[in-house]
Amino acid sequence: METKSIIFELRTKNKLSQDELAENLYVTRQAVSRWETGETIPNTETLKLLSKLFDVSINTLLGSPRKLICQCCGMPLDDSSISKETDGTFNEEYCKWCYTDGKFVYTNLEELTNFLVEHMSNETWSAEQARSYFEAQLPNLNYWKQKSEK
Repeated sequence: METKSIIFELRTKNKLSQDELAENLYVTRQAVSRWETGETIPNTETLKLLSKLFDVSINTLLGSPRKLICQCCGMPLDDSSISKETDGTFNEEYCKWCYTDGKFVYTNLEELTNFLVEHMSNETWSAEQARSYFEAQLPNLNYWKQKSEK
């Protein structure tokens, strides 16, 4: 879906007129109209305000052009699983289980690997297969790369 349709849908779903949305975002009604016709898209700061107002990620506002994954555990991300900062803004790098209230839950790769193996292994994916997979994949994620560089 395109940004213009997403903004229109969110605005009407929230029963806001173009004037009301413009007022909430400190822009003109004409700016909202141009977004909804596809003439322009909101700037970065306005996308942040829209994200907070409608409680959706910027990625969603832009039509989900990127496939997001948690850079700590590798889980695919959507608006229901993306973490938030303490001010309520989305943090599109991490899931809400790895990054909560502005803090990382896992600081040790072995601890996360053990948790994932325990919860992800099953009758078709043995604990050994899960461990092997996570031990190969997790160190490639940004969070663990940054920790290993320190």
